[in-house]
Amino acid sequence: MEEAQENTSQSPEVIEAKAVWDVLKEKFGDAISELDENPFMPFFEVLQPEHWLNIALFMRDNPELRFNYMACLSGVDYPEEGKLGIVCNLESLGELGHKIAIKVRCKRDSGVIPSVSRVWKTAEWHEREAFDMYGMSFSGHPDLRRILCPEDWEGYPLRKDYKVQETYHGIKVPN
Repeated sequence: MEEAQENTSQSPEVIEAKAVWDVLKEKFGDAISELDENPFMPFFEVLQPEHWLNIALFMRDNPELRFNYMACLSGVDYPEEGKLGIVCNLESLGELGHKIAIKVRCKRDSGVIPSVSRVWKTAEWHEREAFDMYGMSFSGHPDLRRILCPEDWEGYPLRKDYKVQETYHGIKVPN
């Protein structure tokens, strides 16, 4: 990867993320969005979720990128768009020191995002939490089941339209 040109109007994080994004855009083209140059955590979106696993593998294995650590994967509800999604914060620990966030969205009802738990082991628990709290599915996940709520819990507590059930096994549920 060529050294990013110094641009005094952009933060160092944006300059570095732009260099990473350039490598990804060359490889994946229209499967990813333009880079959002948020000065604290630049991000892009995977526009074609079926490419997410290949993008993740490339980001981990490419010697120019080496994103070897998933710091976080969080679920997000976009009810006005009829979608759910994830936001992943990735880092390249070591001399490269890259940091970038990636968004992936799917349909709100019956949407599926490929699991990246075989790419970054930490994704296994994070994806289970997104499944449990938002109801999104991750294809290829080795153990996709609830992680915080009981298996027979009704609904997905972090969806914006979630209604707390009044009782659970005869016990009043606090609001």
